[in-house]
Amino acid sequence: MAVFKREARKPRHQTTLQVWLTLDGGFAKRRCTVLDLSVTGARLQVANGNKLGNKIALALTNDVRKLTPCRLIWQKGDQIGVEFVAAA
Repeated sequence: MAVFKREARKPRHQTTLQVWLTLDGGFAKRRCTVLDLSVTGARLQVANGNKLGNKIALALTNDVRKLTPCRLIWQKGDQIGVEFVAAA
């Protein structure tokens, strides 16, 4: 029987940071709110988030040219969970 060691969840910090979200490397961007943030990912509130793809990028600073690539992990209503991924 294999024993899996579950990695401890990274500490999350609550916030109401307004950021931009782009879909699958596109130029179209949407406003969204970061509800909580950790070093590995974030929980976001996105209006009309029903047509999001798997690949997302966030502009976490005022410079929308500097994007943080993410992967959609879960979605429930207008909230989504993303995992930060290394740029390819």
